[in-house]
Amino acid sequence: MWLELQIFGFRALWSPYYLLFVLGIALLYFVITGPLRHKFGGKGEARPSGLQQFFFYGGLVLLYAVKGAPVDLLSHMMLTAHMIQMAIYFIVFPIFIIKGIPTWLWMKIVYRPVVKPALKFFSIPLISLLLFNTLFSLYHLPAIFDFAKSSQAAHSSISVIILISAFIVWWPILSPLKEFDRISPLGKIFYIFANSVLITPACVLIIFADTPVYAAYTQDGAWIQALALCVPTGVLQGLSSVISGPEMFSPMSTLEDQQLGGIIMKIMQEITYGIILGRVFFKWFTAESLRVDPLPANSNE
Repeated sequence: MWLELQIFGFRALWSPYYLLFVLGIALLYFVITGPLRHKFGGKGEARPSGLQQFFFYGGLVLLYAVKGAPVDLLSHMMLTAHMIQMAIYFIVFPIFIIKGIPTWLWMKIVYRPVVKPALKFFSIPLISLLLFNTLFSLYHLPAIFDFAKSSQAAHSSISVIILISAFIVWWPILSPLKEFDRISPLGKIFYIFANSVLITPACVLIIFADTPVYAAYTQDGAWIQALALCVPTGVLQGLSSVISGPEMFSPMSTLEDQQLGGIIMKIMQEITYGIILGRVFFKWFTAESLRVDPLPANSNE
């Protein structure tokens, strides 16, 4: 498959402009949280810890891996690759970035006249749950999915909107700001469980459909149009007589690819939610076990 993908060229495979964008974010993070932090509200604050830097830079590696590296090209040919991309981009990536930005910088970002009231409203647990899972499920309805693959503007705008909702859905349980940490540990456990349940219908639609549901992976015209999102027009025109369809780049049939994609999405989502659930439970259990009951007031000891 790798040799076959190389026909699309270096730019389609490695997205050098996107790499520069990601490196620019990394440099900005280094400057804002490092030598110039006193100019961005971090005067007197320490540099991000090693763990915070690991999360932020690791998040950027994940971002490039799924939106700039060959996975992005494959996501327009195989639903399996698309679902891997979505699981990392919408579920894992926001966790890394939230954990990677120091509290003082989050305060600078969040405590803005417009941002704070908007985030306070949308991060209400019920609203944040419904917002992300509704948008994610609607995106994977065939008509909307194929529309999103029809143009760069539609694809980018829809992706950004869902990504913002993905950050919001994690905010109530991962926020480093006390004001937004409003859910009890038990509530967080139910919140994560509800999140897992609400995302299931989108996966079920894909896994149990008995025919391919997305024109972007089945119809020649729609597939070429989707491929144009990451392959330069000149290259794609030159290959129009060579490439016959997405099946030539996949060892599976379109239906098998679709079913595997839904399964992978569900598995990756469950693993991620399970890790966060374990972290919340362990933190809660540790806090409870460290509590010491006070001695009775009438104790003779």
